[in-house]
Formats: sequence, structure tokens, C-alpha cells
Amino acid sequence: MTEVARTHPLLEDARLPEVLTAVTAGEHAPRGSGPMLDVEDPATESTVARFEETTADGVAGAVENAQAAWRGWARLDPVERGRLLNRVARALRENADRLARLESLDSGKPLSQARTDIAGSARYFEYYAGLADKIHGETIPQPRGTFTYTVREPYGVVAHITPWNAPLTQMMRGVAPCLAAGNTVVVKPSELTPLTSVLAARLMVEAGLPPGVCNVVLGAGDTTGAALTRHPLVRHITFTGSVAAGRRVGAVAAERIIDVNLELGGKSPTIVCADADLGAAAKAGALAVIRNSGQSCFATTRLLVDRRVHGDFVERLAGHVAGLSVGHGLDDPDLGPLISAQQRSRVLDHIDRAVRDGAEAVVGGGAAEGAERGYFVSPTLLSGVTNDMAVAREEIFGPVQSVIAFDSLEEAVEIANDTEYGLSAGVFTAHVGTAHRIAAELQAGQVQVNRYSGAGVEVPFGGYKSSGLGREKGTEAITHYTQLKSVIVATS
Repeated sequence: MTEVARTHPLLEDARLPEVLTAVTAGEHAPRGSGPMLDVEDPATESTVARFEETTADGVAGAVENAQAAWRGWARLDPVERGRLLNRVARALRENADRLARLESLDSGKPLSQARTDIAGSARYFEYYAGLADKIHGETIPQPRGTFTYTVREPYGVVAHITPWNAPLTQMMRGVAPCLAAGNTVVVKPSELTPLTSVLAARLMVEAGLPPGVCNVVLGAGDTTGAALTRHPLVRHITFTGSVAAGRRVGAVAAERIIDVNLELGGKSPTIVCADADLGAAAKAGALAVIRNSGQSCFATTRLLVDRRVHGDFVERLAGHVAGLSVGHGLDDPDLGPLISAQQRSRVLDHIDRAVRDGAEAVVGGGAAEGAERGYFVSPTLLSGVTNDMAVAREEIFGPVQSVIAFDSLEEAVEIANDTEYGLSAGVFTAHVGTAHRIAAELQAGQVQVNRYSGAGVEVPFGGYKSSGLGREKGTEAITHYTQLKSVIVATS
């Protein structure tokens, strides 16, 4: 195990212990006999923190504590629940700087991106605080002498398994609507990026959230995650990650006959028509490799470009990509490192294979120059890609953009839909009719027109096909974090 300083300055500022443990009822669990795991700064390859993996007994304790807290939380006046969620939002904003710096250190993302994520995390709580007392049922017309209505009720304890690319915002995206609906939660962040989740769980209790309403356990998916999803008191699972891992989580949910939300990635296409604003489309294409260094399931990583403007577009996009800076996240470059050595190796292998398959590396194509340490990959633009290449079919999760030429809109739509994924898609065109027609034909849970960036917390998000099940964000999330009860009353 790599040696680490007694306490990293950012952990000391956040009042985090030398060795992190699970957070149950707002307190760090006592040290036990679980395995010790390192938390790495991916920009320097140095260990910045350690944590003890939560054992199956520790997971059971966190779930049972959340179940006990649920009894009071579910009975709390929804107006009061909303007030407490607003207090959590304020606590996140008041601690935004230390949370952002921890997130940047932990995940490698540029500090400005981390700050945006923390603001988004607070916004989730503000939004769902306003919805807490507006979770309505409906009355249903019935024959005379009968009155029928529906109510939405919480599940109880909900397990949230979150990814490493956006640790806090992915946590709060699911936790906020869960709490607004009257559930309690146990979160298992990625073992690669646990720092902000641990701090946030403590801040929530300090803000007034009742202890046990949001607990955090630590460890890998096949140990801590498995113990959490299989616990009999967990009545709903929310998972964000790979398709392969999502299938395993979905199988557990099916075996236990409980509900599940799965967000499992994408290979999102954007169609650039001949009449498009090529400058705006090129900027959107560059953003895909900037955000989390391309480690984003939402990113548009297949740019389908009309052959008549292909050369002009590639030149514009190359200008954007070639000018991107790479460095330590805390220095706030355009791109930080990838999350691990394994991920860097995987991305570089994909680039090499794409070139062997006939693609041209117009920009980049290898490890970032001048980086003696850290998991850096040079921002890369591949032209001459065809949709049968692995780089066009598999989720790369790195700063790699691919351009595919098409000759007709019918061909473009066919290429766009020729994928197992269906998370998001885009279209750039000056013709509103074309935009609506293509949006209707694209097989994706979200379609962006003449833009490609994240939408607000109010907009439902989720995928078609292998990109997942269920929806996060917006009022739609409430429907997935509640169960419907029908009440039929004889009135005669």
C-alpha cells in the first residue's frame, strides 16, 4: 500500500478523519476489521486518503438505522420535509468551496467543473424541497356509491450506488427526490471517489436532517455494493454505471422483486446538417471531450456530419480540440486526468485500434505530452470513422471525439439509431421542421436541438434500450421513488 501523509490539507480543512469509515446517523462508524483501500489523486498518482471498506455487518447496520429513521421521516409533515431539504441546500452552498476542491482532488476534474457540480447538487435540494408538499394522487370517476382515489407513498429504504465521474451531483440527483418523497437512503459511492459523499452526509445532519435519513457506506461494488442491494430492508435500488454492472444489479432486483432505476451509459450521436451553424456544432463537439475529460455517459461522442460540410466542420472542431489545456484539476485547466491507470490504458487502446481500423487522428491520439505522472490522455479527434468501428460502438469514456460522414438524413438517422444505447442525441439544423422530424425519429431518452449541454434539474433524464430504466430529474423522478396505492370506498 502506498504511503500517505497523515492528513491531506483538503481533508483536514473538511474535518475528515485520517481513515474514512461509513457515515451512519451522521457519525463516522468506529474502525473495525474491514480491508483498507486507498483514494488516489489521478493527476499525481499519489494516495490522498484511505478508507475502511464497510463490511456486510456494517452495511446491515446502516440499512437498519435508515429503516428506523424512515418511520419518523415518512410521517413528517411534507412542508417540514421541504424546509429541511432547503437547509441542506444552504449547507451545500456554504461549503461549496471545500466540496469542490475535494471533488477536484478526488476525481481529477477541473475546479470550475467541480464548482458547477456542487451548485447543481444544491439546486437538486432546492427543487425537490419545493415539490415535497406537492406529491399528489388523483380521484378516479366510478359508479355512484363508490369513491376512488390514489396516493403516492414512499418505498422505505432506497439504495443509491453512484459513479466516480460526478460523485456528488450523481448522489444528490437521486437522494433529493427520494427524501422529498419520504424515503430514507443508503448511498454507496464509487470506491475511487468517496470523499465528497462522506462529507456531504455529515453536512446534511449538521444542517438539521434527522440522523439516519441519509447514510453512506464505503467499498467496492462486488462486496459492499452487493451486501447493500441484497439487504432485505432495501426496497428500491438506483444504480448508475456500466451496462455489465447494471445487468447484475437488475438481476438482483428481479430476484428480490423490487423496483430499480438504472442509468447505464451511452454512445450519443449528434447529426450535423448541411445548413447547421457549424461553429456552434463544433463547440458542442469539443465540449464532449472537455466535460469530465470525456468520462460522461451523456457526452455526444459520435458526430454525424453531412459530407457537403464535413471538411469545414472537422477543421473547426480540430481548432477547438487542439487548443485545450490539460493539467491538475485544482489548477483549473480545460481537461484533467482520467480516473485511473486502467481507464487511461483502455482509452489509449481504443485510439490505437481506431487508427488501425482506418480512422485518422486529426488531433491528439496518445498520452498527453509533458505529463510525467498522472493518468492524462491528449484530447483526440478522429476523422474517417465508420459506424462499424469499435470506437463508434463502444463507450470509450475518455477525451475522444469521432466524426462520421453521411450523405442523406435518412442515412444519418439510421446510423444514429444503430447502437445498443439510447441515452441522448442531438441535431444541428437551421430548419425547424427538420429538427422536429429528426427528434421524433431518434431513439433516445433526450434530444438536444442546436445545443448539446446538460439540461436543468427540472428536465427528466434517462435512456432507451441498454442505456437504462427509469428517469431521474424533474417531477418524473418522484414517480420512480414512490409506489402507487388505490383506495376504493363504498359511500352508499
